[in-house]
Amino acid sequence: MAMMTAFGQALAGATGQQDARARIGALAVQAATVAEGDRRAIIAGRIGDPEWPATRLLVTAIDTADGEFRAFDADSGVRLLDAVAASCAVPGVWPPITIGDRRYMDGGMRSVTNADIATGCAKVLVVAPMGGFPNSPLGPTLEQEVESLRPDADVHVVLADEAGLAAFGTNPLDPATREPSARAGRAQAAATLEAVRAFWG
Repeated sequence: MAMMTAFGQALAGATGQQDARARIGALAVQAATVAEGDRRAIIAGRIGDPEWPATRLLVTAIDTADGEFRAFDADSGVRLLDAVAASCAVPGVWPPITIGDRRYMDGGMRSVTNADIATGCAKVLVVAPMGGFPNSPLGPTLEQEVESLRPDADVHVVLADEAGLAAFGTNPLDPATREPSARAGRAQAAATLEAVRAFWG
């Protein structure tokens, strides 16, 4: 609740979505969190320091200084480890990650899904824990993203079902939610498999 209150106060008077994200970025930079190096080491302990895959991968983040949206890829000159660490930098929870002379936070501050970066693809499968917030001041909603994709693409969306949402609880970042969330997701996968297979086939 304290975080959401701080977000609400920061967003008051924002002149647009990028300005709104910059305001959240200012909060992220000022927040008391673990050291950036410690957080990067935690991410490295989970994924190592891998090369970018041969197939195209985009990892999203937000510039804390001006709210600009970035989608890092193999041609960006950014280590995959740093891109992932930035993309996981939830403002107020984890420190922004320095890349070059900029600091970046979670790309989810624009959109939970950022599905619209799949523009140009013939088929788009969106798998997300939640669809985001209606009328978000930070960026497009999932519905808006899907609408922008559908003129040129078949789109199929899989969101967490009621059991999954209940498993997340009120704080999805709480480690105690990991096991119940994983179990709920596994159960939903069995029910969703055939629809995804039919779409993707």
